[in-house]
Amino acid sequence: MSSSGDRELDIVLVGATGFVGRLTAHHLATRVPAGTRVALAGRSMVRLAQTRAELGAQAQHWPLIICDVHDQVAVTELAARARVIVSTVGPYLRHGLPLVKACAAAGTDYADLTGETLFVRRSIDACSDLARANGARIVHSCGFDSVPSDLGVGLTAAQAAADGQGELTTTVLHVRSMRGGVSGGTIDSLRQQMIEVKTDPELRSLASDPLALTSLSPAHHHRRHRRGPVDRDPVTGNFQARFVMGGFNRQIVLRSNDISGGSYGAAFRYREVVDAGPGPRGALTAAAIAAATTGVMAGMYLAPTRRLLDAVLPDPGEGPSERTRRRGRFLVEVVADTSTGARYRTRIGAQRDPGYGATAVMLGESALSLANDANVAGRAGVLTPMSALGEALAVRLRANQFTVSVSTAD
Repeated sequence: MSSSGDRELDIVLVGATGFVGRLTAHHLATRVPAGTRVALAGRSMVRLAQTRAELGAQAQHWPLIICDVHDQVAVTELAARARVIVSTVGPYLRHGLPLVKACAAAGTDYADLTGETLFVRRSIDACSDLARANGARIVHSCGFDSVPSDLGVGLTAAQAAADGQGELTTTVLHVRSMRGGVSGGTIDSLRQQMIEVKTDPELRSLASDPLALTSLSPAHHHRRHRRGPVDRDPVTGNFQARFVMGGFNRQIVLRSNDISGGSYGAAFRYREVVDAGPGPRGALTAAAIAAATTGVMAGMYLAPTRRLLDAVLPDPGEGPSERTRRRGRFLVEVVADTSTGARYRTRIGAQRDPGYGATAVMLGESALSLANDANVAGRAGVLTPMSALGEALAVRLRANQFTVSVSTAD
């Protein structure tokens, strides 16, 4: 982790002209402390200049840097200039590893938005030791995938321990409310991972393995509890469907637990669901969510149906309209039992589109935390939002009108 005096720049946003890149640039322009040296990077000087012009007077002095993320010389030079690199250039499986390697080698902190298991696993294998040796914090998944999940569980475990209520046992993230659009970048990330796993059974197994991002061996798989696509909450009676990003989010949460030395508990179990409500209507809604999720995943896996989906789904670089984003919102609750019989409820939410407005805030604040929060220093390597930033990020999100609260449940 570099001190501010030995690098030319504090934060470089790579992919600043893309959909989420522009939103992140806007957030940084409104929240960056005075004196923080920010630059925008991308492949087109014209588009970079257009993006900067949209940010207002406070950003007009920000340098613009031409950088192709596949040019190892260029990314090496870029990493050496900055204390923190933020990347929105996905799919990361296709575009991400050269920049991560450059940051690990240069001792430069890094944050991104990936929701791709294979990319994070390759990053761990290629860069974790190097990043640790050079003091770099490589922090993946700093957006809606997977900050609410990762912080939600980590903060719950920390509060239970502080209260003397033991370790976590059964822990479930409930999607209580969500409204927002889907971008072409998210679709392309899913598309690329599906193409990759189709050609290799081992990769297919890895992508679906809850322990894929941990140091644990496959022998631990007997701990998994398989459930159907729809089930019912025994406490509330609500019908539930699996959350579409729950598989990846669980991998990140389990990596945080692994990095912490298993502090969440020997009996810790985690999953994510979308609550659909009680009664026949709830059952039908949950079944529809499950069918839609299965349909998209299967459609992306098979080439003929993937071509049909490509014709109707947004292209990379596209995203929801400003009107859709303004109407966006999300609220998730982590409900966790502990080894002493206590129950905790952790809420994370915002009146923002989860995948775009809220994600831009989460990524921007992750970068600002890496650059400015001294209390997050001390751990290096390929990390997660909770293991790298933890409470410091929660404080920053609250300052941006997010709900982040932990309480005992009745």
